[in-house]
Amino acid sequence: MIKREKSLKEQGTNGGKKTKTALRFAMEFLVKIAVTAVVIILLLNYVIGIYPNHSNASYPMIKDGDLCVTFRLAKYNLEDEIVYIQDGKARFGRIVGMPGDIVDISDGNLTVNGYGVYEDAVYPTTDEGAAISFPYTVPKETVFVLNDYRSDPTDSRIYGGIPFKKAKGKVMIVLRIRGI
Repeated sequence: MIKREKSLKEQGTNGGKKTKTALRFAMEFLVKIAVTAVVIILLLNYVIGIYPNHSNASYPMIKDGDLCVTFRLAKYNLEDEIVYIQDGKARFGRIVGMPGDIVDISDGNLTVNGYGVYEDAVYPTTDEGAAISFPYTVPKETVFVLNDYRSDPTDSRIYGGIPFKKAKGKVMIVLRIRGI
């Protein structure tokens, strides 16, 4: 027992453990902050996106002033609401045609591959103001996107098929921050 006490005294009062200095504690803290920042930056650049809406193109689902969170790795399907970049602006629209589909707008009706498109709300869709001619075959690596507010033709009726590389993700969350 005397030998044991002597060895503890020789090692120091804390049993041989190194005490953390303020500098070491600060360095560990800064490393944790840096790792967290890198993870957040990677998530925002490659997995999720955050886009404010500054138009009524997707009214009533997405209103002017809403903040939308997108999932960039999502596989796109018909009826998905997506964010895409056109003319340097983030735009919102709903996919109504996939590559190879034939989209036709005539007499206020939307058809895809000869079949009427079922929608929860009936949107009168016209080709007024369109820069493309109908019927329109959606090219490879693109989708045909229409605004929910169909009176606004700044969608595929003007731009044609939206390339997948311009699509910035599928809208997953809509935050109503307007008026807060």
